[in-house]
Amino acid sequence: MNNFSRFCLISVIAIFVILTIIPSYAQQSPRRNPMPKGSIKGFVYDAKNSKPVEYANVVLYRRRTNEQATGTITDSNGFFSLTDLQVGLYLLEIKFIGFKAFTIDSLRIRPNQIELDLGRIEITPDVLAMGSVEVLGEKPIIEFQIDKKVINVSKQFTSISGTAVDVLENVPSVSVDIEGNVSLRGSDSFTLLIDGRPSILDANDALQTIPASTIENIEIVTNPSAKYDPDGVAGIINVITKKHKQSGVTGLINVNAGNYGSYGGDFLLSWKRSHTNIYFGADYNKRIMPGSMHSESWTSINNDTSYINAGGNVEWGGPSGGFRGGIDIDLTPADLLRFSVRYGSRHRNRDFERDYKQWSSQDDSTTYYTSISNFSRGGDYYSINLDYRHTFPKEGHEISSQINFDKREGDEESLNELLDELGSKTSGQISTESGPRTRSEFKVDYVLPVNEDDRIEAGYQSRYMLSDDKNSMSNWNAQSNTYVLQDSFSHTTDYTDLIQSSYLIYAGNVSSLEFQVGLRGEYTYRLIKLIGEDEEFTIDRWNIYPTFHTSYQMSNGQQLMASYTRRIYRARGWQLEPFLTWMDAYNVRRGNPGLKPQYIDSYEAGYQKTIGKSLLSLEAYYRVTHNKVERIRTVYEKDIFLMTFENVGQDYALGTELMLALFPTKWWNLNIMGNIYDYRVEGNLYGQSFDEGSFNWSTRVNNTFRLGRSTRIQLSGIYRSPSVNAQGRTEGNFFTNAAIKQDFYDRKLSATIQLMDIFGTGRREFTSEGPGFYSNFEMQRAARMISLTLTYNINNYKNDQDRKNGENDMDFDEGDTVF
Repeated sequence: MNNFSRFCLISVIAIFVILTIIPSYAQQSPRRNPMPKGSIKGFVYDAKNSKPVEYANVVLYRRRTNEQATGTITDSNGFFSLTDLQVGLYLLEIKFIGFKAFTIDSLRIRPNQIELDLGRIEITPDVLAMGSVEVLGEKPIIEFQIDKKVINVSKQFTSISGTAVDVLENVPSVSVDIEGNVSLRGSDSFTLLIDGRPSILDANDALQTIPASTIENIEIVTNPSAKYDPDGVAGIINVITKKHKQSGVTGLINVNAGNYGSYGGDFLLSWKRSHTNIYFGADYNKRIMPGSMHSESWTSINNDTSYINAGGNVEWGGPSGGFRGGIDIDLTPADLLRFSVRYGSRHRNRDFERDYKQWSSQDDSTTYYTSISNFSRGGDYYSINLDYRHTFPKEGHEISSQINFDKREGDEESLNELLDELGSKTSGQISTESGPRTRSEFKVDYVLPVNEDDRIEAGYQSRYMLSDDKNSMSNWNAQSNTYVLQDSFSHTTDYTDLIQSSYLIYAGNVSSLEFQVGLRGEYTYRLIKLIGEDEEFTIDRWNIYPTFHTSYQMSNGQQLMASYTRRIYRARGWQLEPFLTWMDAYNVRRGNPGLKPQYIDSYEAGYQKTIGKSLLSLEAYYRVTHNKVERIRTVYEKDIFLMTFENVGQDYALGTELMLALFPTKWWNLNIMGNIYDYRVEGNLYGQSFDEGSFNWSTRVNNTFRLGRSTRIQLSGIYRSPSVNAQGRTEGNFFTNAAIKQDFYDRKLSATIQLMDIFGTGRREFTSEGPGFYSNFEMQRAARMISLTLTYNINNYKNDQDRKNGENDMDFDEGDTVF
């Protein structure tokens, strides 16, 4: 029996065990005698004047999982009622504009006590009068939870006209360069999820296609549990898009425009009645980023050193758009069915026009010429998703399943043409990569409460991926005045990937100590076929990924947390291709079919303390990467670099992240974030041992100033120190952004003006060197990019009758986008 057969057998047994456990527990509560449903009711009053508070948000959370169970708003008498509650432990939170949040912990619905009457609840005003200006408290931009950081995107209006990449610029643990490339704790290897599902697009491409105005929040998970895929060195970035649960027809419309030809817009409409919620949205954005560049390089072969200096203009960006929609149906009080679809198209271009100066150590003459380059990448994509969840009478007892199908077209083209001093074309090259990719995914998750405090989680997942990549290269022929295909550099490659995994988690708590222990087993099968070349490569591998999380709740708002996870970085298909692929006229790539996966051991410890409204969060982390993969550059030919990939050894990152959320006054919210870490990579390169290291740090400061109910100003500054890798160094950079937001017509309409890179300091500089070569590249984007965004809310508030029906289960406060 081979590895694949063994894994299939184990997976079938695991599913059989799960499916046999479920009926036995379901039978504990026969259909003829269902568990009685509970209710919680009460009245909310203003503690200052003893008047009822109308329209206050009342939200109930499951105490075990912190998930929202239900919600409503108070009527004109301050009355609220929450019904159809399962037996269990809950936390109640009451919020209203201008009042301090009120919380009641440990509300328990029992079989013999299913109705709770909380009576009169008084909430305290949180208003500071400054002359005739009323200044209110502000929800923090970033919230810390036990296993993740949650970024409230509606609070980051310095990025509202941009994309998810612009939002991530102000997020702890994340770095973004001026071209929009994202890294998490210094690594560009992370898993991107959109609404909890993997994206068919590359992470950076996908983030560039998501308008910031369509995002509800972003979750950063640096040490995920065994429930999640273990892919990625640094963890998970989960983008949660806006969806609506408010009754009736509601919606949100955004339009934006900026300098350099940038513009866009999006809308989201939602209809909810009874047990059905339908939503539909669409977006289109065109983002153009102009800038300048300068490079210096030399290559040396057989004692002949060739030097090239270049400088000129660059423009990158392009359009992206699409639509999404879905329907949620409550089949029964215990069964939820969700169907969603997303279709989109994206196109990214990078245009260079550079003037070159070239000379050689063995030739006194100097050559001047112009290079015109264009790199384009894009194509259509779509995803179809189906979710089902069944909850059993016992609180926390549920099973859920998910089916995802995705497909994308991927077309890349790199054009490079050289013109002499008279403007005549002397040479040219076109390189292309194209091909579709499809992915199917099925998973099932099961949660079984063992007692009031402990639970068992188990699940199974199958991922199946197919792709067909075609590579070609054509050279300019001056005699025929056409581009001629070079057959020796044209290849077709088929990829087949099958990943099956199962996981088991035990979680519980003892007094103030919570813990979670998990184990994930995974089987990977990968087949790479070179069509027409009678060559193929196979990967057949088992892996085990243990995880451990714990937290300890101390007195006075203090909390300690610690965790360990093991993760993997799988080589991309093109990193394994054994043939040469021309990326442009000066760079060629060859994959390494012997490349091993990277394995990551990640350790974290954290401390949090709340002081009034302020929050202090301190995290320490240590990450070890085994079989470290580096991009290695060597000289291919005169003036041409060869890029390949090697397992060079190990790298280590030891660091600390600090987050301080302050409210110096009721009208000023200050967030200070810092990341300090020591990075070291050591191993063997070119047959010689090496040991490179750097001390890295970055800081972010976000200020939000509130002037009355309708005006807010936001200022942010970001600095990142230099960093190193096995062959080079990236220099540090600093930039600042600002925005002002004005609400009109009782927050139904808002206008936001943004100013990016106020002082024109946003740049990227990288130096790489090795045997026989040196390269320095610097790019700087255009400064002071300005944009205007208009946002309109449709049916921002419901009529009084709908409010009194208590159908609203959405938590919002002043400044949140309600749609």
